[in-house]
Amino acid sequence: MVLAEPFKKEREKWGGRRDRKQDDPIAQASDRFNINSQLKHLQAKYVGMGHADINRFYVSIFCSEWAVNIQRDSYASYIGHCPILAYFAVAENESIGRERYNFMQKMLVPCGLPHEREDD
Repeated sequence: MVLAEPFKKEREKWGGRRDRKQDDPIAQASDRFNINSQLKHLQAKYVGMGHADINRFYVSIFCSEWAVNIQRDSYASYIGHCPILAYFAVAENESIGRERYNFMQKMLVPCGLPHEREDD
């Protein structure tokens, strides 16, 4: 290929075409550090993303901490978007204010009362 000819000597000089060294442990460690730091940043920015310490059975047997975050986010979205709130009000034959109040009450305990934990 005519266009690649000028770069042929440069590639040979640097040992051929290499996008990244796969056996380089320093590159792997820095990649791991970058991925972990990006994940920690996202978890700090968005509470509902979860983390390693999220449990499955602290809130209740059927509703994990992650599910509680999802439920609360959903209720907050319903309250914040008037057309959705109006849709729920019409569907349940309630006023918009009553629906807003009900959603705010459900945000307190979105998955019901927690079960008692068994201490091991």
